[in-house]
Amino acid sequence: MNARLLAVVGALLIPASPLLQAHHSFAAEYDSNKPVKVTGVVTKVEWTNPHIWFYVDVKDEQGKVTNWGFSAGPPGVLQRRGISKDVMKQGDVIVVEGFRARDGSNNASGGRVTFADGRSVFTASNEDRAPR
Repeated sequence: MNARLLAVVGALLIPASPLLQAHHSFAAEYDSNKPVKVTGVVTKVEWTNPHIWFYVDVKDEQGKVTNWGFSAGPPGVLQRRGISKDVMKQGDVIVVEGFRARDGSNNASGGRVTFADGRSVFTASNEDRAPR
């Protein structure tokens, strides 16, 4: 009986394994000693579990454009905060504050997003640090 129960539970967990592997802790992925603040244009928003991702084209002083990827909280958490799926759209100009990825890539946690009209939302997961 125990072996059968274990087999059933294992079979149920197999489809969920990519989601479990995809989830990460803030400290494992991002460096709280490397805050980032960028201004740019939203190019893409992926509203999916376990975390939403949004991408921003950032232009430097020389005019070179770099696309940054920002991880935010889970869709359900953001919705409970009143942040809907359509709050951020392709073409929006935003300021994003967060913390850079430990691997040095152009990825970061997307802690605070401020829109051109001055609205600001905290998009990070509950366990993430807020930018100061």
